Amino acid sequence: MPYFDTASAAPLHPVARQALLAALDEGWADPARLYREGRRARLLLDAAREAAAEAVGCRPDELVFTSSGTTAVHAGIAGALSGRRRVGRHLALSAVEHSSVLHSAAAHEAAGGSFTEVPVERSGAVDPAAYAGALRADTALACLQSANHEVGTEQPVAEVAALCAEAGVPLLVDAAQSLGWGPVAGRWSLLTASAHKWGGPAGVGLLAVRKGVRFAPQGPAGERESGRAPGFENLPAIVAAAASLRAVRDEAAAEAVRLRALVGRIRSVVAERVGDVEVVGDWERRLPHLVTFSCLYVDGETLLHELDRHGFSVSSGSSCTSSTLEPSHVLKAMGVLSEGNVRVSLPMGTAEADVDRFLDVLPGLVAEVRERLGAPVSAPPSPTPVASLVVDALGRRCPIPVIELAKVIGEVPVGATVTVLADDEAARLDIPAWCEMREQEYVGEEPADRGSAYVVRRLS
Repeated sequence: MPYFDTASAAPLHPVARQALLAALDEGWADPARLYREGRRARLLLDAAREAAAEAVGCRPDELVFTSSGTTAVHAGIAGALSGRRRVGRHLALSAVEHSSVLHSAAAHEAAGGSFTEVPVERSGAVDPAAYAGALRADTALACLQSANHEVGTEQPVAEVAALCAEAGVPLLVDAAQSLGWGPVAGRWSLLTASAHKWGGPAGVGLLAVRKGVRFAPQGPAGERESGRAPGFENLPAIVAAAASLRAVRDEAAAEAVRLRALVGRIRSVVAERVGDVEVVGDWERRLPHLVTFSCLYVDGETLLHELDRHGFSVSSGSSCTSSTLEPSHVLKAMGVLSEGNVRVSLPMGTAEADVDRFLDVLPGLVAEVRERLGAPVSAPPSPTPVASLVVDALGRRCPIPVIELAKVIGEVPVGATVTVLADDEAARLDIPAWCEMREQEYVGEEPADRGSAYVVRRLS
């Protein structure tokens, strides 16, 4: 059964399994103790730290192990903001950061601080000049992921890091998605990562803080990991994480070329065979193993279930697959179609035959889901056009409001409008995206008694 969701969690690397089992026998003792078993455990911990620091590109004494990547992000942001509180309480971040960064920003704001979200281009990348414009005299910290977790777009970290350095602002880089493929370039100040993204065991994160960065750990003081990650180290998992990071780095160059070719095939074949699809993310500056596309008139949850039934494990940013029924904040910030969203992230060693079978199965499943939802095959003009129409899609979830719009757009003459009444948050993103795909004019959003009124003018 092909597993195509390594962006969520990569399968445990064989080297990680071997190292974990060995460390369970050799690294069970307290590495802070001076007796033989403690010294043996300390040697394992020091070796793991050196290996991880080499992969990150920092000094061993600049890196600590945490209980997760999320914990590393929270600790890194809180510690850097506290360490520079005399400078100010402003935080800068991109609009497509991982939720752990967004949650830290929200907590910072609730405690009296402020933050600015830097918008991204349609590719998902920030403009370095726009990011520099968000830096202020009271900016204590800036955050920018190395590569996006939903669409694979790589961010211009080196350029932004240089601008932050000129402004005297430390930059924290969330490298969870990219660290297995290579070190992060640029003059970053803090870096976080998570072992289960590169094939290490879950429950191990990395936090690197460069020497010279003002940093004040928050919460009760601890004696371990330089006081930045309290609690007893999970030494077997740490050893396995460091060993697997070194192993995947050794394989990364060759696998990147191979997987980039497979992803390129998915991007082109999906656009050719599926129809009414938007492949999102940057075409050039992207992770080698990840591709995301959104299918018009498709319920994302239903499509994922159908793919799972046919043996494919994939993910999605569609609002229909989230507990909040709101579209992905990443897709929303990019301004791209969110309905019928599919994220494919290939693990190392993915067989070409599995990708071919996925591409054979996908078009038929999309067609079945569209037919089940009553999506239009085409939108023929009505023999008796009307001046304008109002479509009531209140209480109906994605992608129904867009489907209903597509059904009636041909019933109004060119230049006339269709108003869609909808209370689904996804409509705010998907109706403008549909207009761009169909070369119709999105007039805008108007208030309504319930939900919102989205006005579309027919151009052709």
